[in-house]
Amino acid sequence: MQALFETIFDLVYLIGISIIGIQMISKSKKDSQFFLFGVMALVLTFGDSFHLIPRMIGLNITGLENFTFYLGLGKFITSITMTIFYVILYHVWKKRYKISKVQNLDVLVYILSIVRIVLCLIPANDWFNGNGPLSWRIYRNIPFSLLGILIIYLFYKMTREKNDENFKNMYLTIILSFAFYLPVVIFEDSYPLVGALMVPKTCAYVWSILIGYFAMKKEEKNEKIY
Repeated sequence: MQALFETIFDLVYLIGISIIGIQMISKSKKDSQFFLFGVMALVLTFGDSFHLIPRMIGLNITGLENFTFYLGLGKFITSITMTIFYVILYHVWKKRYKISKVQNLDVLVYILSIVRIVLCLIPANDWFNGNGPLSWRIYRNIPFSLLGILIIYLFYKMTREKNDENFKNMYLTIILSFAFYLPVVIFEDSYPLVGALMVPKTCAYVWSILIGYFAMKKEEKNEKIY
C-alpha cells in the first residue's frame, strides 16, 4: 500500500508541477516574475526526481536497501536545488514588488545560499551511506533555515503592505515546508515514521507553485478585461 500510494503521489507531483512550470515559462516574458516561477517549478521537480525516482523503483522492485547510493545522491542534489529554489523565489519577490537598491539584502541571500551549498559539498555529510551524521544534517540546514526565515519575513511584510491577495499565503507555504522538513532532519534516525512528513512538505511546495500559477492566470484575465 505504501509503495502504491507513494508512487502515484510522486508521479502526479513530478509530472503535474513540471507541466505547470513549462506552461508558465512558455506564456511569460523572460524578465517577468512568472517566468521565474516556471523556472522555479522545474528546478523543484528536477532536483526531486533524483531522489523520488530511485525511491519509487526501490519501493516497487528490489527494496530501498539496494538504492542507498542513489537515494543519497538524490538527497544531495535536492539539497542544492532547494537552495536555488529559494534564491529564485527571492528574485520573484523583488520583481513582483519592484524592489531595487537592496544590495545588502542581495548579499545576505547569496551568502546564506553559498554557505549552505558549501556545507552540502563537505564529505563529512556522508551522503551515499544512508542518512549521514546528525551533526552535519544540522550544520547544513542552519543557513538554509535562516534563508527560509528571511523569505518568510519578506513575503509576509510586503503582502500586508501591498494588500496582495494573490500572494498573501506565500509566507505560510514556506513556514509549513520547514515545519514538516526539519523534524525529518532531526528525528529520522530515531523515529523512521517521521519521514512521512515529507509528503505534506511536498504539498507545501506545490502550494507555493500554485500560488504563482493562479496569480498568473488571474492577472492575465484582468489584462484582457482592461
